[in-house]
Amino acid sequence: MSGGGNNVVNKVLYATSYHPIQAGSIDGTDVAPHDNGVRRALLCYNAGLCDPSGDSKAIGDPYCTLFVGRLSHHTTEDTIREVMSKYGWIKNLRLVRHIVTGASRGYAFVEYETEKEMLCAYEDAHHSLIDGREVIVDYNRQQLMPGWIPRRLGGGLGGRKESGQLRFGGRDRPFRAPLRPIPHVDLKKLGIQLPPEGRYMSRTQIPSPPRRKGNVSDREEEYYREKRSVERDEEFKERSSLRSYHSHRTSSHTHSSHRRRSKDRDERSRTESRSDRKERSRGMEDRYGDNKGEVSGSKRSKRLEEDRCHKRHKHMHSHHHRRSSSQDQHSSD
Repeated sequence: MSGGGNNVVNKVLYATSYHPIQAGSIDGTDVAPHDNGVRRALLCYNAGLCDPSGDSKAIGDPYCTLFVGRLSHHTTEDTIREVMSKYGWIKNLRLVRHIVTGASRGYAFVEYETEKEMLCAYEDAHHSLIDGREVIVDYNRQQLMPGWIPRRLGGGLGGRKESGQLRFGGRDRPFRAPLRPIPHVDLKKLGIQLPPEGRYMSRTQIPSPPRRKGNVSDREEEYYREKRSVERDEEFKERSSLRSYHSHRTSSHTHSSHRRRSKDRDERSRTESRSDRKERSRGMEDRYGDNKGEVSGSKRSKRLEEDRCHKRHKHMHSHHHRRSSSQDQHSSD
């Protein structure tokens, strides 16, 4: 047996399977239960009384589902959805409530559309604030962690110091690297996960949640790309329709303004043509008004003079004719 030494003081270990005795140990090396909750959980563990698949409310894909804990009892589903939806599309959300009073139990399960979106929230939403409370985010251990015993049966992870029933090995309170010799034989007999000596993790490292077996990541990447492509196409169509609507409104406004301007121009031209004609007629009267009278008077006087000359000439011609005819008569006598 060997200890971790001072060089592993800041190193931690995260549980990949659940055992009640190990969960009650700060370094994961206890071989006997130390409180009644651990004893109750151990009894359920050995008897197989907890069946994660028997929970009718635990629906959805566990690989796409997150556990959100330490919520305020006043936090509602709408608030959780608003905060957690920034990491991806939420397919299902269940805020666990008391079966009798209906009050919130302070934790919820959030199912995302894809595993990639769940991983994004798993990495970034841990220790975020919801309604002023710092929450913890973990994967769905109820359905994915072998041997899981819930808190109501004495198991679970986390807990408060005031209760005296702290549970270790989870994301928020991992096992510390052992500072005492590790009882390998006793741990093997109990079926407890052995600490990986020399391969501990740092507190700043994020433990990886269980992944689906098989080549799922490629299928999810393809699905995610198709989804983003569809969203981009819909966004492009929406923008195009908005642009066409605005351009149609602009063109109609332009045509109407052109028609209005041409109508005003025609009206002005008609008004100006009428005023120009009046001005020209006024100018003609001012310029030729007196001369017109003189010209018409001279014409009348000329005509009268010609008439007088014509009458005079006619009178002289008739007088001369009478005179010549009288002379002819005298000569004949």
